[in-house]
Amino acid sequence: MKMLIFNTVGLQIRQNKWQWGFFLLLLLAACTAKQEKLPPSSPIWSEADEGPYDLHEIQSSGTIIAGTLSGPDTYYEYHGKGMGLQFLLAEAFAQSIGVVLQMEISPDTTSLLHKLERGEIDFIALEMPTWQTRPDEPLLSEAIAEWWKPERIRQIQSSASSTTVTVRRHMRPVMQDAAHGIISAYDDLFRQYSSSAGLDWRLLAAQCYQESGFDPQAISSMGAQGLMQLMPSTADAMGVPADKRFDPEQNIAAAARYLRKVSQSFPDIKDGNERICFALAAYNGGVGHVQDAQTLARKAGRDHQRWQEVSPYILLLSEPRYYRDPDVRHGYMRGSETEAYVRLIMERWQQYRGSARSFSSGSTPAPARRSLQDGEYKSSVKSPEEWVPEE
Repeated sequence: MKMLIFNTVGLQIRQNKWQWGFFLLLLLAACTAKQEKLPPSSPIWSEADEGPYDLHEIQSSGTIIAGTLSGPDTYYEYHGKGMGLQFLLAEAFAQSIGVVLQMEISPDTTSLLHKLERGEIDFIALEMPTWQTRPDEPLLSEAIAEWWKPERIRQIQSSASSTTVTVRRHMRPVMQDAAHGIISAYDDLFRQYSSSAGLDWRLLAAQCYQESGFDPQAISSMGAQGLMQLMPSTADAMGVPADKRFDPEQNIAAAARYLRKVSQSFPDIKDGNERICFALAAYNGGVGHVQDAQTLARKAGRDHQRWQEVSPYILLLSEPRYYRDPDVRHGYMRGSETEAYVRLIMERWQQYRGSARSFSSGSTPAPARRSLQDGEYKSSVKSPEEWVPEE
């Protein structure tokens, strides 16, 4: 009799917890713009679901699926890596039960409720007293409740808030020898691998300075490595083994190939300089986010093939009104970083084009010329485009 009473009380507690969580989600859904209303007769859990799918089944499958909204405090991708407090919490919980986390992003909380009801996700990861599960997942609910300790949550919150994009690097001069047109110790590598990618070597040099300050041992807090700050996933995709990622030649060669690859994601942009801007933005922020910004620009009647028309929407992708737009597929991004990344590289590229020749080793300066200014002859240096080497 005591066991029966205990089980009955426990069931009532779980039902009350479900009702409270469901109430909070409905409040969130009511505040979400352009929401789809739940039919009055639609239950949050369907009795027609085939059999139980609880903690044991999740562990057997090896994957747990969490549903959330895109945002800086929930989930977003940065350099191809998941970020956001709810993602970090869900990832830590998944590791604690021995499975891999899969994140499903929805445009609003109503969609999350539908996905949970249909069994498309295992729980909803939003900032509430705890995460929301279905009534037919008592073991998963108990595992979450047991794992959800205030000290653990505070620790993960602290790690999320302390995540920065700074790079541990030893900065070299922006030009090693301006008088002789030498940008860095890696100029020959920039020349060698830029040609195969169809790029100006000075553009690669400008990008390298932005990424690492010409420090071949640079590593970011996100795990980007080497001169061109290759993320491990990018290095793998470009065929760079783990023990070669700090090698200057391997790093630069892979970065040139990758920049060429992301450039090909914008085939409709015919202007070379415009495509460079989009390729740099994609290298930093991801192709998907840049294409989302193009979509927003197009919807606003802007020219989606011109960077100056699209970059404002890169910035706006950090605002909920825009990253939750139904036509935005990749959600939130740190737009201010990507916009500054492109702007600073393009400015430095222009600087390098005026001081380093496009076709020589940089060991000798371009010859000076004399011009008449205010009645006096003064020396000036020819631009790379003006200088023709002697026979």
